[in-house]
Amino acid sequence: MTQTQRPAHEFETESRTFSWATPGQGDLAKLVELDGLGQLHAMRDGLMPPPPIMATLGFTDLRAERGRVVVEMPAAEFHYNPLGGVHGGVIATMLDTGAGCAVHSTLAVGELYTSVDLTVKFLRPVTVDSGLLTCEGTVIQRGRRTALAQAQLTDGAGRLVAHATSTCLIMRPGE
Repeated sequence: MTQTQRPAHEFETESRTFSWATPGQGDLAKLVELDGLGQLHAMRDGLMPPPPIMATLGFTDLRAERGRVVVEMPAAEFHYNPLGGVHGGVIATMLDTGAGCAVHSTLAVGELYTSVDLTVKFLRPVTVDSGLLTCEGTVIQRGRRTALAQAQLTDGAGRLVAHATSTCLIMRPGE
């Protein structure tokens, strides 16, 4: 070790503890009878657990209507990359959640979806000073087999910090 290096145990550290509900809990028989918007509302109402990624990243809100979803998360230091900004992967995950859940809100009973692609444009730096991050996802076009959605991420001051588009594949049981 050179004189300019410090052992890792000498750096100040912080910790974070979180918990999540194991996926697949709740009254699954009733949940599979719901359309996509109903499933998102079941998460909101506590009838179905939210996906663990929401706890992992610290999402604080999810609001859904058909074809539109809003998710929120305060920017935090545990989101940081080595250069002191929110990691692009965290931003991309928020955008993927917004776009994907917007498509989810359009699903008929029994339909499923998966993301085919996600194209992200990072427009400005995001730090803890950015405050509450709000992602709005909307469906641009919904077909029988595919859907195109977009998501916009704004900071606490309402400035656009990132944008994404996503194509999703719509599947039916047995496919």
